[in-house]
Amino acid sequence: MTVIEKITEINDIVKKIFEFTQTNAQVKADFDEYLATIGARNISLERMEKIFLPYVFERRIGEKSILDMFKEENGASPILESFIKAQSSIFEIKKILKNGFELYNLVNEKTYTVLSLTKMTSFRGIYAGQFIAARIFELDGEYYIIEISSVLSHSQKEEAYRYAVMKLVHTPRLLYLDNPEKEEEIKSTISEMYSKFIKTFDKDIILTTNKHADDIIGAFNEGEEVDLSDKGCDIEAYKFFHVRELDNNYSNFLENSMGGFSSHNETYDVAVIFDEKNGLYAIPFYQTFCKVFENKDEVENAKGCVEYFLTNDSIPNTILDRVSTQYSNFMDVVNEFMGTSYNYEELIKRYKSDYLENKIYSSATILFCSNAFSEIFDYISEPKPQQPVVMGKVGRNEPCPCGSGKKYKNCCGGK
Repeated sequence: MTVIEKITEINDIVKKIFEFTQTNAQVKADFDEYLATIGARNISLERMEKIFLPYVFERRIGEKSILDMFKEENGASPILESFIKAQSSIFEIKKILKNGFELYNLVNEKTYTVLSLTKMTSFRGIYAGQFIAARIFELDGEYYIIEISSVLSHSQKEEAYRYAVMKLVHTPRLLYLDNPEKEEEIKSTISEMYSKFIKTFDKDIILTTNKHADDIIGAFNEGEEVDLSDKGCDIEAYKFFHVRELDNNYSNFLENSMGGFSSHNETYDVAVIFDEKNGLYAIPFYQTFCKVFENKDEVENAKGCVEYFLTNDSIPNTILDRVSTQYSNFMDVVNEFMGTSYNYEELIKRYKSDYLENKIYSSATILFCSNAFSEIFDYISEPKPQQPVVMGKVGRNEPCPCGSGKKYKNCCGGK
């Protein structure tokens, strides 16, 4: 099959999916509600197509995606399976090609040559050096671009990298999705850091508090000696409570996260754990969680703590494995609080299925290995230069008052 034939077949499937959203009663009702929610009831067909694609790829009705529902009604096909596996990311445009683009994925650090499903004249105003939020998919060894949701200029590089880091914070495995070379790099980094952690601390877990966790992790990352004698878990009364700084969905989360655990006024326990296979974890309230199984009546909001460890997507099944092995009453206490009668395997399948179905490395390790995170961290951590105060007129050929050493006309005078 030629590329033209493939593109025709792909576009035919897209049309059928659109027709499905208009003929399937359940989906049409949901799509109409979706349009009403975003204020797009009476819109042109051209705008409808732009709204339709993200709806199809991202919307779920109950436990099923729109594509899964289409598959149930119309059967499977290679193209549909490719759509289901499509990846949405932020890309830097490296080249404009005759029939597509050369794109660098800021999230998984891989370069793609992608073919366009429409004429390249549709992309007037898009140039090399810009950033695009786009969706691509692979079919028979070739990549196609099916959607561009936004375009950022070269001057918006910081915003593009912020977007990439937010994607990684939400879904860490995107760093190595479709990039086995990057995954091998991550594995090698974990192996080296695990050996270093054991050599430094002579154990794989450190029980401390939020007041010391940042110092311990920072010193370890910098290769400095760490004195743990005054950094123990000196909690007098264990209790679980919500810590806003641990959320990753509030505005300016990157700047807030730089404050680390210690930015919260109240003291709580933190376990710094290095898993040999999955990387470095900093687990808030780990010791509080353990105390629940020693004497739940002595832990304030013990039930909230159990629910937190079960439902928090950033806490892997290996952490629960560690605690359940340590305490024989683990399932009895969990079932009592949750009102269930699970065995351990059923519990993990219910709450940590994502970890069973996918290889997921720790978020801290992913960010440590991410070029996008390093880039945006530099943006945030570097002091912002103050605008020079110019007293009187400065000659064009005089030294610039900002102290750069350049002539004024070649520096601030040229801006």
